Amino acid sequence: MNEAKITEILAPVSPSEDVRREKRVRAGFWRTARRAAKHIPFMEDVVASYYAALDSRTPLRVRGTLLAALAYFVMPLDMIPDFIAAFGFTDDIAVLTGAIAAIRGHIRPEHRQAAREALDAK
Repeated sequence: MNEAKITEILAPVSPSEDVRREKRVRAGFWRTARRAAKHIPFMEDVVASYYAALDSRTPLRVRGTLLAALAYFVMPLDMIPDFIAAFGFTDDIAVLTGAIAAIRGHIRPEHRQAAREALDAK
């Protein structure tokens, strides 16, 4: 996936679109995370990003970026459908990597701790 497409996916949207994305992420995150866990080597960062995106203390711009990436992640039919063996999550990895790299400083220790606990419990 090229950088222009990733930038397009992560671009700011209206507050109503952010609300729609948050609903989609809340509804589908854990189902998708369980399926993707063996394909995404930085799953702890992805789960920490989920907690940061839902944290009201996270700046709105950062929340928007994370919600965009996570909404893309939970969509089963994106540029490369997730059900395609070995390749289905490659586009998701590119989008998540771009988002996490852009906002890494906003993922706080409590988000990482929550991610570790959630992954240990799953």
